[in-house]
Amino acid sequence: MSNGIVYLVGAGPGDPGLITVKGKRLLHDCDAVVYDRLSPLELVVTLPQHVERYYVGKSAECHSVPQEKINALLVQLAQRGLKVVRLKGGDPFVFGRGGEEALFLKKHNVPFEIVPGITAGIAVPAYAGIPITHRNSSVFAVLVTAHEASDKTEFQAPWEWLSGVEHGSIIGYMGVKQLSATIEKLIAGGMAPATPAALIQQGSTGLQRCATGRLADLVKIAEEQKISPPALFVIGDVVKLAKELAWFGKGPLAGKSVWVTRPADQAVEMYEMLREDGAEVLPLPTIAISEFQDSSGWVSLRQSLDTQKTRWLVFTSENGVRYFHKQIIANGYDERFWGGFKIAAVGSGTARELNQCNLTADFVPTKATTAVLADELAPILQDQSSLVVRVRGNLGDDRVERTLAESGSIVLALQVYSTSTAEWDAGMWAYLEENRPDVITFTSGSTVSAFIEILGKERALKIAGQAKIASIGPMTSTIAAEVGLQVSIEAKEYSVPGLIDEIVKYFR
Repeated sequence: MSNGIVYLVGAGPGDPGLITVKGKRLLHDCDAVVYDRLSPLELVVTLPQHVERYYVGKSAECHSVPQEKINALLVQLAQRGLKVVRLKGGDPFVFGRGGEEALFLKKHNVPFEIVPGITAGIAVPAYAGIPITHRNSSVFAVLVTAHEASDKTEFQAPWEWLSGVEHGSIIGYMGVKQLSATIEKLIAGGMAPATPAALIQQGSTGLQRCATGRLADLVKIAEEQKISPPALFVIGDVVKLAKELAWFGKGPLAGKSVWVTRPADQAVEMYEMLREDGAEVLPLPTIAISEFQDSSGWVSLRQSLDTQKTRWLVFTSENGVRYFHKQIIANGYDERFWGGFKIAAVGSGTARELNQCNLTADFVPTKATTAVLADELAPILQDQSSLVVRVRGNLGDDRVERTLAESGSIVLALQVYSTSTAEWDAGMWAYLEENRPDVITFTSGSTVSAFIEILGKERALKIAGQAKIASIGPMTSTIAAEVGLQVSIEAKEYSVPGLIDEIVKYFR
């Protein structure tokens, strides 16, 4: 098979919104992604299901994958004819070993392209309100690794020389472990102990923390504030501007980690809403949704269209709307198909999904549950001999069908999607080990059940016991309680915006 191609893509320093347009396009067009620990996980979990995923970062159970194995993996995937994205935190050519990987690909005649990313040395200080250059304060900036390879016989970073710089900024990557030794060398070389300095942890994420002070005091300040990797430091007069220019991390959920169990491809809006409120999103879906083609159901629907004058479409989920809309075209119809039906939606979330299709629900129950929908819609259909198409997934009971059939309607159940337990790769497990949630959100009973199935009941209850459980509504809360989860937050409006509103109120 002919060679594929490898794209060395910079993902930015933490905020998934900082990836370039080109980088994001290549990600969603690729066949395989090879990603590391500092790549924003959201960029990976939201990829189409067919994309092969390879985690080469560090996990709790094992050390980082050796660079030689990463190089070999890239070549192997390309030689299978695949379009491969090697996703790296920050920029691939700034302390990202992208040059080494590119040289290896070149040696093995594998085509490659470099897609630059926003490096942490620029973005992280900016998120902390520190411009690395500023007129009259810093006319240059030095980017330097503060954690050199352990196999070196002596450090190559010229700290003694850097200690004499004036009117500039020093930005040190991976600066926590060797911070004390670095500062000693700078002060010994002549840098003033009172020089302004900052240490920024998990920059550009909802967990960003920034410690500032005199250079000589930075180690003590970092210890007191428990600053830990990943972090970088900034040294220079520009650090003083942080007091005036700090802008990030002021939302009501700043410093809180929120686990979203919803299917990743449908949770993007939820991720964005949580980040707007300052939260750090843990994109760890517990369920996956896939399209289901019910050929016999569509045959029955066609045969029934000419027999009943009164017709209803009943949607009990956003997924039902999404996949039914898609399958109308696939089954030979167009948008005029909707004109022959009245439409029922279980709640505001489903109604909003209909709005995305330029449709308005004719009926929404007083409470967003399938039981109330069935009980309140049945009297409306009484003695009308209506055709009712109940659009659904593979889970849940048949109460809607039974209740509406008792009203005298002809009820056709049409499955358009399937829900299954999500499959986690090594990177997702490693991410959970390093990022424990303050809040775990459940948007359906199936997300609860799959949460228990993936983690095992003992581990799931242990993690949940250290977090607040947020439920989208009473039905989900009931299922959570049945498996031993204590719900602290429940949405009054049974929708994602309603759920987030209640989380914000709780922490305010």
